[in-house]
Amino acid sequence: MMGHSTSDAIKQMKALIDGVDESLKKSFQTMHQGYPQQTLERFLKAREGNVQKANKMLLDCLNWRVQNDIDTILAKPIEPRDVYNAVRESQLMGMTGYCKKGRPVFAIGVGLSGYDKASADKYVQSHIQINEYRDQVLLPNASKKHGSYIGPCLKVLDMTGLKLSALNRIKILTMISTVDDLNYPEKTEIYYIVNAPYVFSACWKVVKPLLQERTRRKIQVLQGCGREELLKVMDYDVLPHFSRHEGSGSSKHNNGKTIDCFSPDHPFHVDLYNYIKQQAVIVKPVAPTKMGSFHVDVPEQDDEGTIIVQTLESTLHNLGDEEAVENGVANLNVNGDQSLRH
Repeated sequence: MMGHSTSDAIKQMKALIDGVDESLKKSFQTMHQGYPQQTLERFLKAREGNVQKANKMLLDCLNWRVQNDIDTILAKPIEPRDVYNAVRESQLMGMTGYCKKGRPVFAIGVGLSGYDKASADKYVQSHIQINEYRDQVLLPNASKKHGSYIGPCLKVLDMTGLKLSALNRIKILTMISTVDDLNYPEKTEIYYIVNAPYVFSACWKVVKPLLQERTRRKIQVLQGCGREELLKVMDYDVLPHFSRHEGSGSSKHNNGKTIDCFSPDHPFHVDLYNYIKQQAVIVKPVAPTKMGSFHVDVPEQDDEGTIIVQTLESTLHNLGDEEAVENGVANLNVNGDQSLRH
């Protein structure tokens, strides 16, 4: 139920859409998939109810979509196939099913995603394709099945294997999170963090105070693999493989019983891959593109994001320095012990 001020703000946002050119209107239709009001509400919520800021965010998003041909990104396969497979092996992300309220559940292997087997463009393209498949296909189908609007999803983030070397991945992770923050606002209801090692805890301690309260409320750091808490919101067969047993992590193999959701052979990735191949045949590109030449411009990060990244980098550097000192002390102790023996 919208309050009076929210209702007025939505009217102003609708007036903005009515006044934009046809290409932006068409892209807005692709975005809202029959739910224009809920889409406007997402942008308004992301800008704390400030209609001017929400309008700017929406306009920037529509321009970004048109300039980068996002509406047809689902007709642009990542080719050749071995490059696609390399992306899947090093950008661990998949969908495990739907929660008890009908929202899609996505699993992300944050700690073991290397982002080191393809170009940054490919990882950004892959991430946006998953976003668009979620928004253009999965969520509209879920809404129809559920009989009411389903807009956000749930994400379970596995931190298994997270190390100080994560510093090397900050650039690509920042690109992806900036795309999400500025162009897909309020699409994730809750982020569940599981299997969190010390490195995550140290980073979370310094980043948490920098986040807006609205963002902080969405992040739940669960104990261990998070199984018991996650079972309150999803059935066992929807649990990501790394949350089914303590210590299972984002490993590629799951005792041979099930295909993990990161694999190109998982039903989600098979459906997504086939959908993109089919769309590539149906949708004729405006201009021919060379294989492997697709590029998306990543918007500039906002001030809050920049501060968070700088703080993260600084924390990881400090942890690295501490680790180096500890290793040095350990080596001194070992050498000292040996010298005493001789």
